[in-house]
Amino acid sequence: MNARPVRSNPADAVPSPCVSVCAVDPAGGYCLGCYRTLDEIAAWINFDSAERLAVWDAIAARRKADDAHR
Repeated sequence: MNARPVRSNPADAVPSPCVSVCAVDPAGGYCLGCYRTLDEIAAWINFDSAERLAVWDAIAARRKADDAHR
């Protein structure tokens, strides 16, 4: 019998953006390491795949805006 790993949560397929650099930008209200808001960080564990992918889209937009201001 071939056992397959079972994922209890399909959202696990979407990796966390956490890079273990936790510092919140007071002006932007997001983490300077992963670019997530505090609400997104707190809710990540409960997000499904679509919500997690939406956070990744928001991260890309924040990074782009941040780069434009440098």
